[in-house]
Amino acid sequence: MHSNLYLKFIILYIIFGFLSLFTAATLGAQLILDTIRDEDASRLYREATILATDYLTDYYSKETTASSTRAMLNGVNVYLEADLWLTDTEGNVLLSVSSSGSAIVPEQIRDFDPAESGGEQYLTGDYHGYYSEEVLTMIVPVTEGFSTKGYLIVHKPVSYFEDQQHSIMHSVYITLSVIYLLSFTIFLGIHLIIYLPLRKITEAAKQYASGNLDYEIPVNSQDEIGYLSASLNYMSAHLKDMEDYQKKFVANVSHDFRSPLTSIKGYVEAIADGTIPVELQSKYLGIILFETERLTDLTRDLLTLNEFDTKELLLNKESFDLHEMIKQVAASFEGACTSRKISIELLLASRGLYVHADHSKIQQVLYNLLDNAIKFSNPQSTVTVETTERGEKVFVSVKDYGIGIPKEDLSKIWERFYKSDLSRGKDKKGTGLGLSIVREIIQAHNENINVISTEGVGTEFIFSLPKSDSGK
Repeated sequence: MHSNLYLKFIILYIIFGFLSLFTAATLGAQLILDTIRDEDASRLYREATILATDYLTDYYSKETTASSTRAMLNGVNVYLEADLWLTDTEGNVLLSVSSSGSAIVPEQIRDFDPAESGGEQYLTGDYHGYYSEEVLTMIVPVTEGFSTKGYLIVHKPVSYFEDQQHSIMHSVYITLSVIYLLSFTIFLGIHLIIYLPLRKITEAAKQYASGNLDYEIPVNSQDEIGYLSASLNYMSAHLKDMEDYQKKFVANVSHDFRSPLTSIKGYVEAIADGTIPVELQSKYLGIILFETERLTDLTRDLLTLNEFDTKELLLNKESFDLHEMIKQVAASFEGACTSRKISIELLLASRGLYVHADHSKIQQVLYNLLDNAIKFSNPQSTVTVETTERGEKVFVSVKDYGIGIPKEDLSKIWERFYKSDLSRGKDKKGTGLGLSIVREIIQAHNENINVISTEGVGTEFIFSLPKSDSGK
């Protein structure tokens, strides 16, 4: 369909060129001929009238000789490029000068009628058969006083005007040809600069629609077309990343659901068919409960992230005492800390520190960060939670002295389901979504979170919150 439209445009362009030349050759040529003839006829009539009024009356009054009058007519003949006949009132030719060579000069003009032009300035034809070609004829009376002494008849071949027409039309044809070639050059430029890139963009759109996101549009310019091509390349790369992420996400979810479900199914079947003796069933029921809790945590975390992805998360911001929240969250990890002999040190900037944020979401952030810190801390070490006030911001630091994060993994820890190789052995229950949730919550508050980590030394997470003046 697109190719057909392009072909139609080319055909119309060619037809336009031929129509332009045809119009110029027909209508334009005739208009130019009429214009030249009318303008030259007016000039001839003016010159003939001056000649008849100012000079030829002397010939009829015998004040000048025939030879001097003929010499004068010869000069006028050369100037006007026209034949001149001087007659009396009856049409008898008294004097004549000719340069055309196509005239038969009679002694007396037959059927002579000085008014045969019918009020027009001139008439055209062979003038009573005396010319072998078409001529333009003007009849100007020679008057003295109030009486007409004779007539000056001027004949000029129409071929003279046609020669002028051909000369002008030659220039017109050259001009039209140059314009046509220039327009063709412009058309060719449009073809190369606009049409071909658009075809490539169209082809890219077809490739993307068919699922080929690896197709890349060549970018050869810095204009709007180049910008569009670069934007589409960026879009395809982004879509491919999203597609890869989706595949990875589905694979991770499938794996994280399949593993505990397989365990639960296997242990339930073993208990049901008696493979596991009654005295050991409590042990394996505990394992089933553990795997069930993993599924519950995973489902909860996925629902939380889905809220962010669908932009349906509405923050219920309020002013609350951040220090009080930190103390409550820290207290909830007392059992886990006691079993591993880990202590939590709180370095709080003041007695009460109010922030303006979503209470439950920030509580989830603190819980996830402390859970990670304790999980990856070395036994008999300390986890430090510190708050700092800087202007209108409050900075919260959660620092552990544990296994740390490898340098090459720092940029990946925010990815969903990501677990570093060092953490896999210790994070049996983790879903790999905790840090993703933390970052989404902090970004939803239009705040920032950063991480500093050294492998084998420890890790520190620092995030900011807007400060509130009071608990209002």
